[in-house]
Amino acid sequence: MKKVLYPTVVAAIWSLVLACSSDKSADISPNSQSGIGGSMARFAIVGNALYCVLPDKLQVYDISAPDNPVAKNYVMLNVGLETIFPYRDNLFIGASDGMYIFDNRQPNSPSLLSRYTHVQSCDPVVVQEKYAYVTLRAGVNCRQFTSLSSLDVVDVSDLKNPRLVHTQPMESPYGLGVDGTQLFVCEGNNGLKVFDISKPEQPVLKETLKDVKSFDVIPLTKTLLVTGEGGFYQYRYQKGEKLELLSKISIEP
Repeated sequence: MKKVLYPTVVAAIWSLVLACSSDKSADISPNSQSGIGGSMARFAIVGNALYCVLPDKLQVYDISAPDNPVAKNYVMLNVGLETIFPYRDNLFIGASDGMYIFDNRQPNSPSLLSRYTHVQSCDPVVVQEKYAYVTLRAGVNCRQFTSLSSLDVVDVSDLKNPRLVHTQPMESPYGLGVDGTQLFVCEGNNGLKVFDISKPEQPVLKETLKDVKSFDVIPLTKTLLVTGEGGFYQYRYQKGEKLELLSKISIEP
């Protein structure tokens, strides 16, 4: 019973923290992201549009009347869609066969711009400026055809022609987050890693927290929110400094 309750409780805490952390003064025009989710999220809200990543399609709902969501368009894609990350006027979809980039300037009718493909594996994605960071995790739960895990850096300055510029080996990467010159990558049982991306196309490992079994992360105004096997963590982060633990909510598995 405890194993069933654990992920539910973590999800509830994650949603509550994000709701309470939302900037009520932020721009909520139709093309602005009105919520912040982790890199492994399967849905996102942008203005009055709710995007849901289903196994084989991207479904769009109109939530201009929050108590009466209306299904709008959907885009059929290959089987294996996993995550969604809104960034500016685009949606970045992580799938088992790569990364899909959508133009969502018309929120109810996102259009596919391009696809970056790779071998099949689990792959959350985050974006900052002209670079996307994608983790590829090998393992039986990811329908993969490779035994290698990695962190890919993809140049998305031309959204119609994403281009791989760097790959480096990882142990067991899950979710990731980016803020300024810092990239945070969760490695499951292998801890939490912090990379310096002063050179965005070439991450350099700076710190590893081995005692944190981390699965997803959100950088939020110098506070790092982390979900892991031991519970929910908050860290303070500053450029060039080590992570400082602020709090932990323990959850018994």
